[in-house]
Amino acid sequence: MSIPADIAAVVVSYQSASTLDACLHRLRIAEGVAQIRVVDNGSDDGTLEIARQHALADARVRFIANPDNPGFAVACNQGARDSDAPWIAFVNPDLQVERDTLLRLRAHALEHGGPCLLGADLYGEDGVHDGAARRRDPDFAAMLRNPMAGAKLEVAADPERALQPVDAVSGALMLVPRGLFERIGGLDEGYRLHAEDLDLCRRAREAGALVAVANDVAVLHVRGVSSRSRPLFVEWHKHRGLWRYFSRFEAPRRGPLVRAAVFAAIWAHFLARLPRMWPRR
Repeated sequence: MSIPADIAAVVVSYQSASTLDACLHRLRIAEGVAQIRVVDNGSDDGTLEIARQHALADARVRFIANPDNPGFAVACNQGARDSDAPWIAFVNPDLQVERDTLLRLRAHALEHGGPCLLGADLYGEDGVHDGAARRRDPDFAAMLRNPMAGAKLEVAADPERALQPVDAVSGALMLVPRGLFERIGGLDEGYRLHAEDLDLCRRAREAGALVAVANDVAVLHVRGVSSRSRPLFVEWHKHRGLWRYFSRFEAPRRGPLVRAAVFAAIWAHFLARLPRMWPRR
């Protein structure tokens, strides 16, 4: 029995030459993949040439070359609009899916039977599992008490559950039905980098969808390849994204003093992380 190919894989790249070739090779042999869209945000390291070679070799692959970097959310939405398969898988260029990864995620979604947004159990090259794979919503009350502790969002894996409901999954790998993605308006393009996945998951839940991690689907994630050369830029946008998230979901029901205190706590956390970045710079 043939496996239906009904998944559009969307890959957003930026300075991703070191991992994109392997990522696209794996997606091209992955089961269930009907379309592959690479959206590049102004790379100058050979990323586009890699995408072009894959497009020449496989008609399912198309790439969009943005002349600058409009942000991760913008590029994800571009890739989604340029495809029409009923399922969309957002796949980071530093992710190495197995042949059956997307198919198993889709099987979980079909078994659930309702609208859902699913992630996988991500682990690094060192074998350590990625805490971003399972997260709770940001706790701004905890952040006011302790900015460092309040910013920790990781949720422990529940080994008893193959499909574990969580508040949010990692944007490194998300499978979502196109109907749900379009109904909630796609990714919010007001985010430049980071927290857009928290936002998307929250809106999916508010729309009645299940957000969950498939604990039985493990995927290697070579984290931070495109951001290692600019840690300050990345960290600044993480905190800017967190403030935008608070402004969208929490600020309307908070008073001006609480809003000011949360703003101060977010940027206090940013300042506390600066000393860790100087050696890397």
